[in-house]
Amino acid sequence: MSSNADSLPDWMTHQCAFSAKAMLRAISATQLVKIRVHLGQQIRPARGSVLASPEIAAYDPDPDYFFHWLRDSAIVIDALRVLYEDRTLGPDALDHISDFMQFSLDLCRLDGRVVAERDDFRRNVSADFLRHVRSKEELRQVTGDRVLGDVRYNPDGTLDILGWARPQNDGPALRALTALRAWRLEAFRQRADLGVAEQLLEADLDYTFNHWRDACFDLWEEIRGHHYYTRLVQLAALVEGAEWLEQRGDAARSRAFRAAADDISRCLDAHLDRDASFYRAFLSDLVQPSTIPDTRRLDIAVVLGVIHAARSGDRHGVLDPKVLSTLLRLERLFTSEYKINQDRAADWGPAMGRYYGDVYFSGGAYYFSTLGVAQFYYLLAESLARLQAIEISLEQREMFAGMFDATPGQAFNTPGGRRKLAEAALKRGDMFMATVRTYTPPTGELAEQFSRDDGVQTSAKNLAWSYAAFITAHAGRNAASRAIGNCC
Repeated sequence: MSSNADSLPDWMTHQCAFSAKAMLRAISATQLVKIRVHLGQQIRPARGSVLASPEIAAYDPDPDYFFHWLRDSAIVIDALRVLYEDRTLGPDALDHISDFMQFSLDLCRLDGRVVAERDDFRRNVSADFLRHVRSKEELRQVTGDRVLGDVRYNPDGTLDILGWARPQNDGPALRALTALRAWRLEAFRQRADLGVAEQLLEADLDYTFNHWRDACFDLWEEIRGHHYYTRLVQLAALVEGAEWLEQRGDAARSRAFRAAADDISRCLDAHLDRDASFYRAFLSDLVQPSTIPDTRRLDIAVVLGVIHAARSGDRHGVLDPKVLSTLLRLERLFTSEYKINQDRAADWGPAMGRYYGDVYFSGGAYYFSTLGVAQFYYLLAESLARLQAIEISLEQREMFAGMFDATPGQAFNTPGGRRKLAEAALKRGDMFMATVRTYTPPTGELAEQFSRDDGVQTSAKNLAWSYAAFITAHAGRNAASRAIGNCC
């Protein structure tokens, strides 16, 4: 566990610098070689690939995360952009982003029929492992835009032949958001091969537009259905994509994307449990398996969707009272479920997991969940500091009052009141950062999970998403501090 010698802001600065270096180990890791004995594979990552974890593991006991997931890679590359914008990294970051886009575009051109028709794709697989390998029939379907829903790939740019929870449709939307945010950087537009970026954006946006109605697996790769997280990042991608298309003179497609985004927005509203006043992570229709309990619908995925989509306004963003209500329910859930939360210090937030009943590895707290909540409160602090008084509704004031121990009638709509509320939100974010600090070893290394019982790290070591989550949360705190400083 971490030492408390430095102040929290000082520790965050040091940990962010370490996280940047550690995350870079997963990007274009061409010096590594992964041998999968059971598959007869020798995998060397290509330039532009992003490993979920650079650790060489094979469920011994750590999981094998030596893959390029669309979701994880988009989140990591977006954090890389953040590091460039705050000048932690120089122009090399833009080269990495360009390489990522080229690698991603190459993935879009893969064809499962080529793999299926080869005589050797099963030849080197161990007999006891053949049951885990995809059938020829399944691989033949991985062609055209279906390749984009294939979830994860070998980091050498080949298709993953293992059976998995497919399709997952959040990845192309997240990658489109990452590419659009990079596109806004003038330095990127000057350096990058814009033709590659344009083609990738076209592919990801078209996939999102054409498949947003489809049922798919969730970001935890467990439930097939319609998911809040997936729909929200799809909404954000289509809205921002419509603006991009309009700037390029494609008015017809821009209108079509906006219309689809309006439809998704209505679908998102259907996720609201009006009796319990929280957003359900998935809807009951077309959910597989059908035995999933109702308690499973309360999920940190809702909060992660909000921070990854980064929507402004008071619907499905940090100012949405129902999102705040969802988060408070999650905080209460993990406070009661995790032993490490029972006797925590008064200035620590609860360590956060995924959902009730999680059994993956320790079924414990996740760094990216706890950091995601910290980032949420920092984004909330920034939004509150920038708001005009008239924009804070009565429902929001009542929710904020319950969250920050104020009275419902408190005058949050005055400049001074808004500043106090923004400062309280920033302080609340710091409480979750203090928890992360407590369960971060002196080395600074971040795994996927830390145990609900004693805080010891579990699951994949050096998870790139964990480092990315720290980087974006730290940037969120800096932005919130600046906004509060300029407030009033």
